[in-house]
Amino acid sequence: MAHSTKSLDQDTFNRLRRLYIIALGAIAISLLTSQFLIRSYLNDQEDDSKLVNVAGRQRMLSQKLTKEVLLLSINGLNPTRPSLIDSINTTKSEWEKAHQALQFGDETLGLEAGNSPEITEMFDAIQPAYDQVRQSTQRLITLSQSEINDSLMVTNELVTLQGAASQFLVQMEKIVNQYDDEAKAKVAKLRKLEIGITVFTLLVLLGEFLIIFWPSAKAMKSSIRELMEAEKKAIKMAKDADSLSQSKEKSVRELRALSQAMDQILLFARITPEGYITHIGNQFSRLLQIKKYNLNSKFSEMISIHEKEQLLMDRIISENKKSGWQGEIKASNKEGKEIWLDFSMLPFSSADDKSELIIVCLDITKRKEAMHEVERLTKESFEEKMLQQKVLSRQIIENQENEQNRIAKDIHDGIGQMLTGLKYLLESVELDDPEKAKEKIEKLKLLTGNIIKGVRTATFNLTPPELKDYGIVPALTELTQELEKLTDKHIVLFNKTDFNQRLDSLVEINLYRITQEAINNAIKYADSTHIIVTISHSEKILSIIVDDNGKGFDKSKLKPKPDKDGGMGLTFMQERINYINGRLFINSSPNEGTRVTLNVPLQ
Repeated sequence: MAHSTKSLDQDTFNRLRRLYIIALGAIAISLLTSQFLIRSYLNDQEDDSKLVNVAGRQRMLSQKLTKEVLLLSINGLNPTRPSLIDSINTTKSEWEKAHQALQFGDETLGLEAGNSPEITEMFDAIQPAYDQVRQSTQRLITLSQSEINDSLMVTNELVTLQGAASQFLVQMEKIVNQYDDEAKAKVAKLRKLEIGITVFTLLVLLGEFLIIFWPSAKAMKSSIRELMEAEKKAIKMAKDADSLSQSKEKSVRELRALSQAMDQILLFARITPEGYITHIGNQFSRLLQIKKYNLNSKFSEMISIHEKEQLLMDRIISENKKSGWQGEIKASNKEGKEIWLDFSMLPFSSADDKSELIIVCLDITKRKEAMHEVERLTKESFEEKMLQQKVLSRQIIENQENEQNRIAKDIHDGIGQMLTGLKYLLESVELDDPEKAKEKIEKLKLLTGNIIKGVRTATFNLTPPELKDYGIVPALTELTQELEKLTDKHIVLFNKTDFNQRLDSLVEINLYRITQEAINNAIKYADSTHIIVTISHSEKILSIIVDDNGKGFDKSKLKPKPDKDGGMGLTFMQERINYINGRLFINSSPNEGTRVTLNVPLQ
């Protein structure tokens, strides 16, 4: 089971790690992709701005070229003509270079080739005007340098130049606008891309939340809710230890002490469904005089030396290994001494999914001997005495049986289940992983405290020392205080008349048990929050009243006899009060609480 738990933890960790890597990887890819695309678009934008700038400059150069040629034709033989011609050639060269760079790119200008089909088509359309401007400019320069002054030819060339330049400027204006529109389209596309990447990133985060964090949170919430429901009456342990090693050492010491206490107090054993011993407590070993055993030892051979009793035990295990069994069996130790046991066998699955049987016994040998003695005395006595002894014996036996059944049920429902959980947690501690080990050790501490509280509660339900030493009032005071600590109920004892007398021991123990049962019924079944125990007395009568504010019940539907779920019932309480010559009154109505009144004579 430890291996499967470790594998489960590893699988869970691997799955979560894969999901985290995928989610984070998707986010990283989206970020890197967005950076790459944004950078690419920014570079394109930078190129677009250069294109727009050069295109705008091309328009300016075209205008400048036209103006300079016009000046050249006006100045004629002016002495500044040579410098003007140089300026025209320079402007013309820059104009031509810019025109070629816009179409085919130019490293010196930082332009790359790659116009859109629309711009390429526009440049094809502007090419005739461009060629005409070049040709007219060159002819006018040639005419200005010629000695022949043909004004008509100059005028015609100027008109041709101006018409081509005007057409060129209009077309360049369209090209500039197209460059600007394409740049804006790229920006819009970049914005859409950025929104898409942002939406994708948000979807990845949402998916991570839905796939990883939300299920993890729900699982954790469910676990916490289950723990709170299962451990409503738990008491929080002391503060965390200073280090994991100290915490581990302390927990191990507590667990060992608990294990030793269980072995010393209870007749406890664990066996396989086939009847072979896997563990036996020290108290059980001493009772049966078993010094050593191994895993091949059969429980039936350990519990008796007689073949008939061994066969009976094998049959009980074989027939009830799935459902459990409870009853009395006769055993014997190695010396052949007869031992009577109140025997309880409970099936459960261990941490490695192997079925086992828990055996919890009570030594009732003395009670059996007392019963035999009673039988012997009744045979020697007359018929009336024999009848009285039988009635008395029956009451004693039934009371003891009910007490033992209740203790066995508390051990099975409380300590037995917590021991199973304790074993599971112990076997799942992984020292290789300090964080998980620390978490599980903290759970072991909490569970250990619950087991100790369960043992304390079970022992508290036995006859308290205060009853024997100080009487009924101190015993009930201790009972109410202890139950108030162990539950979330407000339980108060009010000694109205300051009663402090000692009574006969049988009267005190029966009063104690009836009051205890009334309080327990109010706690377990009435859903009450406040319970008041009032003690008062007169010269002849002692009265104990137990009031609760619970849901009450219909008295006509009150169970007259004990059952497996309802405790000892009205019959048991009535028998106890009759045994001490007292009277019992129960008043209750649905949703109006319950009052149990005990009256016993003081003389």
